[in-house]
Amino acid sequence: MSLKDIRTSAYELRDLFTSTPPQVSFEFFPPKNAEMEEKLWESVTKLAPLKPSFVSVTYGAGGSTRERTHQTVKRIIHETPIKPAAHLTCVAASRAEVDQVIRDYWDAGVRHIVALRGDPPNGAKEYTPHPDGYTYSSDLVEGIKKIADFEISVAAFPEKHPASKDFAQDIDALKRKIDAGATRAITQYFFDVDVFLRYHEMVRSHGITIPILPGLLPVGNVTQLIKFSAMCGASIPDWLLSLFEGLDEDPTTRAMVAATVCAEQCRLLRKEGIDNIHFYTLNRSELTFAICRLLGINQSVC
Repeated sequence: MSLKDIRTSAYELRDLFTSTPPQVSFEFFPPKNAEMEEKLWESVTKLAPLKPSFVSVTYGAGGSTRERTHQTVKRIIHETPIKPAAHLTCVAASRAEVDQVIRDYWDAGVRHIVALRGDPPNGAKEYTPHPDGYTYSSDLVEGIKKIADFEISVAAFPEKHPASKDFAQDIDALKRKIDAGATRAITQYFFDVDVFLRYHEMVRSHGITIPILPGLLPVGNVTQLIKFSAMCGASIPDWLLSLFEGLDEDPTTRAMVAATVCAEQCRLLRKEGIDNIHFYTLNRSELTFAICRLLGINQSVC
């Protein structure tokens, strides 16, 4: 997808609204303070009527948000009709500690876990497994399944994980997670839809049949996006940066461009038969809500 594609295909957005809406899911992160908690619940309240298939709540590096994640998930269970998925990582915790978190989730009513290896704790340059912990996400998936019959989502990487030497190694890692019991994969965000489609075809050609949900990130802050992408290995196309050039002090126009870009991604994905889409909301509901409206998802059809 090029800058020209974005400009010339805008009229085709009507196809989104007239087609059958896709299933959507949303990711949130746990609040660090009372102000952020209020912002999170504004987002949850705004998006809940769209009836997502699930919402996930992240888990900070080294388990730094473990308790807040747990409390956020419990509140979603008790105060909303939507199904939460709790993130869980291998980082900086023993198997016994992680297993207790898994049991606590089950006791709280959680039935879906997003199992991840996790990022290194703050200040660490490389991932180092806990000497008594789960080494990789495939080990974590296996451990979760031994405790209870959770639904388990795992990560997938359309541009391969930064630690993988090639796509063959990366897909082997995904296979191990599936063999251990994973039932769904959610991708790292991307902007060129062809990147996802090539990856999806590659994964299917290796006999992987579980749902692969494209993860989309509506762009709210370009500086933040550049920082995130440097950490996770996601590429930022030049055409995308060009669209946001000069809009640092113009949040209204920036939001309109961001919604259009993400809606166009959705249109192209829907054209290829992709009917489940995951949104990284960054706890901001406005862009995601607008995009869902363009997809034909609103309270009247839910």
